[in-house]
Amino acid sequence: MKGTLANNFQEYFTVNLAFNDELKKQSFRTRFNVYCKEFNYEAAENFPNEEESDEFDLRSLHCLIKHKASGKTAGCVRLVPTNFNESQSLLPFEKHCGANLDAEFIEKLNLDRNKICEISRLAVDGTFRRRTNETTDRFGNAQQFQFTDEERRHFPLIAVSAFLAATSLTTLSERTNVFAMMEPFLPRLLKRSGIIFQKAGEDIDYHGTRAPYFIRTESAIENMKPELKELYDAIHNSISKDYTPNM
Repeated sequence: MKGTLANNFQEYFTVNLAFNDELKKQSFRTRFNVYCKEFNYEAAENFPNEEESDEFDLRSLHCLIKHKASGKTAGCVRLVPTNFNESQSLLPFEKHCGANLDAEFIEKLNLDRNKICEISRLAVDGTFRRRTNETTDRFGNAQQFQFTDEERRHFPLIAVSAFLAATSLTTLSERTNVFAMMEPFLPRLLKRSGIIFQKAGEDIDYHGTRAPYFIRTESAIENMKPELKELYDAIHNSISKDYTPNM
């Protein structure tokens, strides 16, 4: 494979801040496809406009990963801060999974709530998760897009790039104490790249088997393997262009 990880990924995908309502709607539509239609985590009838959203989205920052050739949204993620005016306002993981948190571990962190956030609603469209020999989606519909083997090799990086985008947002928003509810595969995948989360509670059946994790942004960035750090820097540069404080 020629070129660096960052250059190869950017040949096929873009990662950008969803800085206006239309881009945010693209994120919500991707979430609807994944969370409601594909996995039935949320009831589709609750979202007649086919845009999955909740009460946290208004104060969140959103990012999109798009496939260049097709223009299709491949993935999305959001960063949820505590409410600036109500520092005791709950984050999604506290609201939905409070009983499963390791209260002693979190208390020992002694965090300023104005500096915490949650990486949330990370979703990868099913089109970009299928294996080479799959020609239909889980509903039996024919795939719309044909991908080269080279493009498919980069599909696992979509979830990683979403995490890197959210990490960039923690830096830009100065919310560098980071929680995330994650499926078991993602912490393992990130650990291989030098990014080591601490488990902050028990496994729970919430949108599938997930558990709360914690990391400090500086730890994530400092311990990234060089190739991943180059990809992070490229994503950060892209997102920074559209970010303004107090978005």
